[in-house]
Amino acid sequence: MVIKPRFKGYICLTAHPQGCANNVSDQIAYVKSQKPVIGPKNVLIIGASTGYGLASRIVSSFASGANTLGVAFERPASGNRTATPGWYNTAAFEQLASEAGYYAKTINGDAFSQPIKQETIAAIKKDLGKIDLVIYSIASPKRTDPGTGETFHSVLKPIGTVYSSKTVDFHTNIISNIELGPATESEIQQTVKVMGGEDWELWIKALVQADVLAEGAKTVAYTYIGSEITKPIYRSGTIGKAKEHLEKTALTLNKYLEKIKGEAYVSSNKALATQASSAIPVVPLYVSLLMKIMKEKNIEEGCIEQIYRLYADRLYSKELILDEEGRIRLDDLELRQDVQEEIIASWDKITSENIAEITDIEDFRKEFFKLFGFEHPKVNYEEDIDANVDIPSLKALE
Repeated sequence: MVIKPRFKGYICLTAHPQGCANNVSDQIAYVKSQKPVIGPKNVLIIGASTGYGLASRIVSSFASGANTLGVAFERPASGNRTATPGWYNTAAFEQLASEAGYYAKTINGDAFSQPIKQETIAAIKKDLGKIDLVIYSIASPKRTDPGTGETFHSVLKPIGTVYSSKTVDFHTNIISNIELGPATESEIQQTVKVMGGEDWELWIKALVQADVLAEGAKTVAYTYIGSEITKPIYRSGTIGKAKEHLEKTALTLNKYLEKIKGEAYVSSNKALATQASSAIPVVPLYVSLLMKIMKEKNIEEGCIEQIYRLYADRLYSKELILDEEGRIRLDDLELRQDVQEEIIASWDKITSENIAEITDIEDFRKEFFKLFGFEHPKVNYEEDIDANVDIPSLKALE
């Protein structure tokens, strides 16, 4: 079939297997061009198929030579429907990792569920023995509590006040005003249940109780703090409450992991063009401006550059520097004073007419399309291609 991007709102309904494979290959090539990192040897990545989770899996293997076990919840192709991009990313990663001599297996299912946790533990015992790094990189709109069976849904809303600002439709470059009413207390709590640290804590405690974490093991979850521009809808909103809970969970886990001399951290990463960020009002416009300014200063980073820096300059460096809240800060370049001053100076000037000159909206659009395997320069998107692609480790289980 000839696969083209098809959208419903900000959601892309199709993905291109060859484009996704090329994106994975490009990230691997970047990591291989950097210095090796003396780091982890057996890594569990919970949320391993896209974004920062996928980048963590790539850096683990191709910078540190690690075995990786990934947990993801992806859908294969069926009939005229393509697979999800995470499915294609995982298939490509496993293939390339295997060719390079690295162990790479994936468990496909709901990471929030108890059966997937137990299946993961069984795979660790069988194949790896013990894990010395656990990455937690889950992004989901809903979560079913494994203890009660109750399903919670996250919302993107401000807290305590109506939020009004401008945003952009990056398909048309048209800027419009948006207004969101404040979240209810129930919506706040549900968002914390989905996107906070509860499931991360359940994973780590299950791994410790099963005795599959090595002495000195580390675990890292990813968070975002953001700038003054994004603060009202993000950090001061429902998602911000969930991220605060995630960050407090790191302190709880640090205490819990003392028995194995382990460590738990959150890493605050920079804003990027992702499917999740594209759904947040203001963020696409903010990121398109941020990209332009950071490129001009030669400090722009994507997922893979961020995570390589996390391993090389933070987690496995001689000295791990944390902020006053105990967080790793990979957003240091985004929040640099000169960068943020330029963003604030340009923000009110942006209109639908001048957006292409003031921001990098076209590159934001291209980066978004790349998430689904489109816009890759080496792919002929007019060619017929088989949408059915196997993930090697899952195929082996059939």
